[in-house]
Amino acid sequence: MDIFYDGKLSFDEFRSYFSDGVLTAEELKELFHTIDTHNTDNLDTDELCEYFSQHLGEYENVLAALEDLNMSILKAMDKTKKDYQESTHLEQFVTRFLLKETTNQLHSLQSSLECAMETTAEQTRQEKQGPLKPEGLSIQWSGRRSNRRLQRNSSLSPNNPLLSLVNSGVYDEDSQWMIQVNRLQKLIDRLEQKHILIVQRQLSVLEEELEEFRLALRQYMDCACAQTGCLHIAVQRLANESRFILYEFWEHNNVWKNHLQTNYSKTFQRGNVDFLETPENITTMLVPASWWVLNNN
Repeated sequence: MDIFYDGKLSFDEFRSYFSDGVLTAEELKELFHTIDTHNTDNLDTDELCEYFSQHLGEYENVLAALEDLNMSILKAMDKTKKDYQESTHLEQFVTRFLLKETTNQLHSLQSSLECAMETTAEQTRQEKQGPLKPEGLSIQWSGRRSNRRLQRNSSLSPNNPLLSLVNSGVYDEDSQWMIQVNRLQKLIDRLEQKHILIVQRQLSVLEEELEEFRLALRQYMDCACAQTGCLHIAVQRLANESRFILYEFWEHNNVWKNHLQTNYSKTFQRGNVDFLETPENITTMLVPASWWVLNNN
């Protein structure tokens, strides 16, 4: 921006940074002189801050929230860096999912902003071209990506101001395609209302019972994996220890409860009375079903 690093912007530097492909050179020149209240033909930081601070409006709250969000993310990243290595596999799994969900939310927010930028820029271009007949107002985006963004955000927020563009008929030529997108969004919404159950079982086994326990565990896992509603089962043995961590993924809580009443599950639990050094520790957690779908595609 300030290519001479002198703390000031010449008009050429200003035009290079602020040109958006919509304002003409004359309009940029007029804006430059409006901001240049010191009449020096150069803009300093105070002049730029003074001008834009007068026009922030609702974006003052947005920028403040982004600053807080940035601090929160950095704080979370710092804690993740410190704690992740020492966490259990289940805790690491949850951390990865939360990172993915945070990234998805930020991408969605970015898509909304990009769509708003493209829409407002195109609206200004058409206003400069003069009034057109209604059939000539169809906006040609660069591919269908922008349409997807607009439809997704409109379907999620009925009060979205960009929804009026859809209702105005601007996107009539893609109406059937957009209906399909809406149906997909509803499917995703239904998925997010469902949850899967993750069960973590920590088992500390007596050294002399290791072989018998392994045999019982293998039989238990074979039976459980064949059970309706069981999504996945994995086991981890901690290095240099007789401690096992069992991860079970079930379609929902009731399926897991029914599983606990089966003969093979009761047999495994009875055997653990003799195999384990201490009673097993069971932890459960519900996560959105859509996470499982995304993680396995």
